[in-house]
Amino acid sequence: MEKESFGRRWGLALAVCAMAAVWMLPLPADLPVQGHRLLGILGFAVVIWMTEGVSYPVSAFAVMTLMAFALGMAPDPAHPEALLGTGKALSMALSGFSTSAWALVAGAMFLSAAMMITGLDRRIALLVMARIGVRSDRLVIGVIFVGFLLSFFVPSTTARVSCMVPIVAGIIRAFGLSIGSPFAGVLMMAVAQADSLWNISIKTAAAQNVVAVGFIQQVLGRDISWMEWFLAAAPYAVVLSVVLYFILLRALPPEVKELPGGRDAIRAMLRELGPVTLPEKKLLLVSAALLFFWVTEKKLHPFDTTTVTLAGIFLLMLPRWGVMTWQQAVPHINWGTIALFGVGISLGSAILKSGAAVWLARYFVALTGMESMTPVMIVMVMAVFLTVIHLGFASATGLAAAMIPIVIAVLQSVDGPGIHILGMTMILQYTICFGYILPVNAPQNMIAYSTGYVTAGDFLRTGIPMTIAALVLLWVFSLTYWHWLGYVG
Repeated sequence: MEKESFGRRWGLALAVCAMAAVWMLPLPADLPVQGHRLLGILGFAVVIWMTEGVSYPVSAFAVMTLMAFALGMAPDPAHPEALLGTGKALSMALSGFSTSAWALVAGAMFLSAAMMITGLDRRIALLVMARIGVRSDRLVIGVIFVGFLLSFFVPSTTARVSCMVPIVAGIIRAFGLSIGSPFAGVLMMAVAQADSLWNISIKTAAAQNVVAVGFIQQVLGRDISWMEWFLAAAPYAVVLSVVLYFILLRALPPEVKELPGGRDAIRAMLRELGPVTLPEKKLLLVSAALLFFWVTEKKLHPFDTTTVTLAGIFLLMLPRWGVMTWQQAVPHINWGTIALFGVGISLGSAILKSGAAVWLARYFVALTGMESMTPVMIVMVMAVFLTVIHLGFASATGLAAAMIPIVIAVLQSVDGPGIHILGMTMILQYTICFGYILPVNAPQNMIAYSTGYVTAGDFLRTGIPMTIAALVLLWVFSLTYWHWLGYVG
């Protein structure tokens, strides 16, 4: 029987203690009761998400319940002489499920399901690998490039890695490599690290990006289009992918230069898939149309990313014309992530609206002396803070839901010359994708780790230099490219 980890055993108790500790602190004069209660719930959420004391779907119900009762028994901000009531408080706890950001994530799950059901993602990956070549360095390039390519069409990191891991494992077995092989390790590590990296460059590639955009829409009343995000993030991700390539080959040098029969093995996998099917052609057509509408958002048409994505899902599930039924799609949908995402938006929005985020931000700014820092220094201090915090999180979505409202409030507190709140929030969101160091830092890491081809030590050997390089490049881009775009003063 597997031994229960400390976090799973004691996480719930620690989360309750964290919440109680916040609630027992004296109520500051400039913090509303509702904000005080929400900071306690935020403490509960952070600890429960870090320790995984309960599963993420269960934590979503826990946070909803706590918000309903704790806020319901707090004074109504509009009528302080009366309680808010659990009905109104529950509406606040469910408000995240009515946002376009939540709908986009849910729609993206169905698009990923369509890829897995038709096998189009696997065909794309194998076609690229077949053309790249079978030299060890070329295969690493191929894995990184496939991660980039799939991130356009499969808006779920877990789904992309779930597609790539069986393909890479099949190549490893076909070449006669065993567990412990450095080359097997570098290929599997490339799968996890490249997909985490390409989450940065594409707005629709990961749920945590949509969390950040959702909060920016709510607080600043502005949206970031697909192309705006891509133009800001893609050059950074491209440079970082080159760095990843050299780090992987230096940290885990392959024991072979070229794998004999490798191209034949990949072609054999393609033959197993058979000719391109009609559902694959339909899905490719819809995916290409969606990509076109995403890229040209705010330029050639007035339709937002969420609306066109939901329209695409509708087409994919039409009777006779579509590529999947509801019954086929449901098993491939991570309903726990959808629940966590909605609750995370609700909690973050409530913290922002209650004034708790502003109060906490003022305290943080005063503690760090951030009001006297340059915009670039503010970015770097907060980037390091978020990177360290990420070490305790297994969900980037949870991390974004907990931290992005605080990030926005901090930037609003130091608002001045050179502070571009929207741009700097977007840049700091990139650091929430830095899940490179530990297997537990991201679901995609755990999928690769579960194969046995990579160890926790492999993640440390590649993840630490990768994280340092990412932070250094963040500083360089803040001084140059993002400064030229006007995102950092």
